[in-house]
Amino acid sequence: MTTSLPLTCGKLRCEIRPDLGGCIAGLWWGDLPVLRSTEPRALVSARLAGSFALVPFSNRVGQATLKWAGTSHPLVQTQAGEPHAIHGVGWLRPWEVLDDSDQFALLSYRHKPDAAWPFAFDASQAFRLSDRELEMTLSITNQSAAPAPAGLGWHPYFVKRGGSHITFQASGRWEMGEDKLPTRREHSSGLDVDCAGLDVDHCFDGWRGVVHLRDAVLHTRVSSSLERLVVYTQPARDSVAIEPVSHVNDAVNLMARHGFTAQELGLRVLQPGESMSAEMSIRVEAAG
Repeated sequence: MTTSLPLTCGKLRCEIRPDLGGCIAGLWWGDLPVLRSTEPRALVSARLAGSFALVPFSNRVGQATLKWAGTSHPLVQTQAGEPHAIHGVGWLRPWEVLDDSDQFALLSYRHKPDAAWPFAFDASQAFRLSDRELEMTLSITNQSAAPAPAGLGWHPYFVKRGGSHITFQASGRWEMGEDKLPTRREHSSGLDVDCAGLDVDHCFDGWRGVVHLRDAVLHTRVSSSLERLVVYTQPARDSVAIEPVSHVNDAVNLMARHGFTAQELGLRVLQPGESMSAEMSIRVEAAG
């Protein structure tokens, strides 16, 4: 049975699908979609949603193999035609609704070790809507008996209208190989560019926590407590993914192969019972 949670305040409307990975089916400013948006009953997959949570890791775990504490854990290959595990497990599982009102929703997901992720954890998502802003909080608690790697993030797809221009500041960018995994870190000051011809699929670090996306109609401000940002778009795409994340793509395996520390890559190692949280907001106003 299709279930949806509508949040409304002023001109903003957010539709959440707890049963499809706790995803956001759509976010609208009046009749204008802010995110890539589908009416909730028509949405068939979180993959096509406006946004979904990334937990307990973001982006890819290379070759769907997690190397941790001297053990190699095979994971589920998430997408046909690609050998990696992608975007964690939360976006593929139903979430429970703990609380909801016209402008607030609280969801939870409890994970038991399985082929997709070998460590037990609890996660929660909170959504709060005001007349100009959607605020989100994402949390995870390690419920395993041993230390476990953990990461958080969001994967929103913003509508790329004519004249869309993205601006943010960073200090570095991880270059990608043909296998879509990071190879090396290069200096980067971020982006200040029109989106129409942009071809990018990279993780930026040293992010200052704010992104501005402007077009002739809307000014959207994305902010987060996280320090890394994945940006993905191509000229043929009608959206731009602006993804606040806690760690570099394939961070666990970068540690194992190249000797990076967890701190350098943004990866958290949670002790049993330990938690981490992150915040993100999307603020919308008319262009002016």
